[in-house]
Amino acid sequence: MMTSSTLAIGTSAGTLTVSLGAAVVTGVLATYTLSHHRQVFAWLQRMRHKDRANAELDKPDQWLSDLYEVQCRLAQKPCRTADFEDIAQVTNMIKGVVDHAEIIGPDLTKVIERVEEYLATALPETDFSAATSLPEHRFQLSRAMKQENARNELTRAVVTAQRRITLLRRG
Repeated sequence: MMTSSTLAIGTSAGTLTVSLGAAVVTGVLATYTLSHHRQVFAWLQRMRHKDRANAELDKPDQWLSDLYEVQCRLAQKPCRTADFEDIAQVTNMIKGVVDHAEIIGPDLTKVIERVEEYLATALPETDFSAATSLPEHRFQLSRAMKQENARNELTRAVVTAQRRITLLRRG
């Protein structure tokens, strides 16, 4: 005859084995869950960092787009100093952030150098009422070709900087 007391209920070998197995499974699941949460937290931190970096790149990217658009309007057109007002304004905005944008600072510096070279090619103001001599006309054509070459170099620098920003955003 079997008698059982309240202390002995649930202390058989089978019950202890099942309880121990459940505890091990719970421990493994808890460890896996903790590991997964750490991975998710690390991923969130990376995404936040990437979002902050992208926010820092938004304004320079917009200014580079504006600069590209303005210089495209001046393509294959001899320009005087007054024609460069928009380019000078956008360049001043880029100059303001070049020291604070460590990531793309060298690319922005190169763009600024190319803009300054382009601005230096401005044609002198001429009086259109007087006829120009052949040497003067050739000189102006030569300057116009140098100006177009400087504009092409500026275009390359802007496109390179925009490409770098795109690569940085993709991570």
